[in-house]
Amino acid sequence: MTPLKPLRQVSDVDDDSTSAPATGAEALAPDLFRRAVASLTSTAVRAEVRVEPLRPPQRLAPYSYAISADVRVGDGEELATGRLVLLHDPDGVEAWDGTLRLVAFASAELDPQMGVDPMLPAVGWSWLTGALDERAAAYRAAGGTVTQTASTRFGDLAGPRTTIELEMRASWTADDADIAPHLHAFVDLLCAAAGLPPEGVTVLSPG
Repeated sequence: MTPLKPLRQVSDVDDDSTSAPATGAEALAPDLFRRAVASLTSTAVRAEVRVEPLRPPQRLAPYSYAISADVRVGDGEELATGRLVLLHDPDGVEAWDGTLRLVAFASAELDPQMGVDPMLPAVGWSWLTGALDERAAAYRAAGGTVTQTASTRFGDLAGPRTTIELEMRASWTADDADIAPHLHAFVDLLCAAAGLPPEGVTVLSPG
């Protein structure tokens, strides 16, 4: 496992630049935001998850920071993907009930048999809240949506005839600058959606 590379983007970086070098804007960011970003970038994640810097949204908050995350096993295909955005408004936002907000998006293609389960959205949401609790992340004011869609291929399109996709959009407020547990919980969510066992658990193949 390796820690994230330092992310260079802050909300003051030009919209048209996805790889602009760090500027003095970072030094001017509030201490709480800088500590939150440092916590995020110094956190190691499990080997199946690749995390990369992502240009953050520019207008959701005065300060923002973003990453993308993809779940792959070996050189195999992508099993799940997502984005995690850290927002900071020093003045606070009433709807946030705080000054630090995390916004997450996760998407994964599931086994078609799971798609017929009417409880799937509730199960998907429990993957997130359960992971936040399990990782002892200090959070509040969580909310979001979970969507399951079924797609059927026809004609010459390659791939399985029917696929089920789960998408989650969620946000929650972090109580402090320790963002590491939140990142771990987000990774746990992606891995659960990808069908991977919990970190450190080995699934034995039938003999």
